[in-house]
Amino acid sequence: MDAVTDTTDAGATAAAAAAGVRVRELTDLADLTAVCRLFRDIWRTDPKNPLVTTELLRALTKAGNYLAGAFDGDRLVGACVGFFGAPAEGVMHSHIAGVAPAAAGRSVGFALKSHQRAWALRRGVGAIAWTFDPLVARNAYFNVVKLGATAVEYLPNFYGGMADGVNGGDDTDRLLVHWDLAGEPSGRALIRPAAVALGRAPDGGPAPGEANGSTVAVAVPPDIEALRAADPGLAKAWRVALREVLGGLLADGARIAGFDRAGWYVLTREETS
Repeated sequence: MDAVTDTTDAGATAAAAAAGVRVRELTDLADLTAVCRLFRDIWRTDPKNPLVTTELLRALTKAGNYLAGAFDGDRLVGACVGFFGAPAEGVMHSHIAGVAPAAAGRSVGFALKSHQRAWALRRGVGAIAWTFDPLVARNAYFNVVKLGATAVEYLPNFYGGMADGVNGGDDTDRLLVHWDLAGEPSGRALIRPAAVALGRAPDGGPAPGEANGSTVAVAVPPDIEALRAADPGLAKAWRVALREVLGGLLADGARIAGFDRAGWYVLTREETS
């Protein structure tokens, strides 16, 4: 474990350097307040209903849970909050992570997850779980391909309504993933699909297909957040279609094998006669 930890620590340091940030644990009240402010600005939440509070972060960190921030100089540009799951499972749940729009495209998120992985391994944690919106293509690619996390469950409207600037009042369907920390966080090879279970119609909406064969593709919109602002009805149609198709395939035993940059989940399943 020492050799693995040393290698993981070195990888986390390299990831931070590549992103041009310093990543460190946060415990001071001023830092906790800055995290709350950062998340408020990213998600554009109602001040009366914050995603996290300084008091909550204070309690989580005092109890030994995870909170880290990424700094560009003295400016906080990203943060990640996690807490431990059931003791017997040896899993940590990564509750929320965000990067300021001004720092997008610099792999700050990867630096944060690399730091979180090293932190967890030093404490004997073997896996990290989290949820993400399966309609957000960039997050699907990051989680499934770049980190190599495994999707384990589709969760319809998991958080209930969230009327912020990102979720836009849409149902909060989430994909639960588990990240096995034993291996290197590397991308998965993409398998060419044999059938399209959900495609894109000419109007930009969802186009249900046929889930025939052992390998199928499921599309998502190129930018669901922009679509929610421009056409909430069409965005809702995508939510319903993805819940039915992707959620249905996973419930029937299919597994997500990859995600194409063009915005397609690739799933493998046993063929039915």
